[in-house]
Amino acid sequence: MKPEPDQAFFDRADAHIHLSNAQMKEAEVSVVSASMMYANARFSTWLNATLCRDAAEMAEHRDEAIHYFVNQFHMMLEDHFDDYQANFDRYMKPTP
Repeated sequence: MKPEPDQAFFDRADAHIHLSNAQMKEAEVSVVSASMMYANARFSTWLNATLCRDAAEMAEHRDEAIHYFVNQFHMMLEDHFDDYQANFDRYMKPTP
């Protein structure tokens, strides 16, 4: 069983979101989103590489690693969609 994320986990995630929000002053939201996904894919691949002895081992575990990262993103995305659907008016139409 994985431990529950602590406050530092959410603080790090918020820091990435704040950076993306700042970048939207200079770029379209879709481009900022694509940049964030690209960075996450690059970082996740690097992380996986650090766990391998060599390229052959990395290739051997390629599909398993990709499945893990895609599955984790999928679950997180579903959770956030459910949260936004349940709280749409509060999140998207804040009162002044």
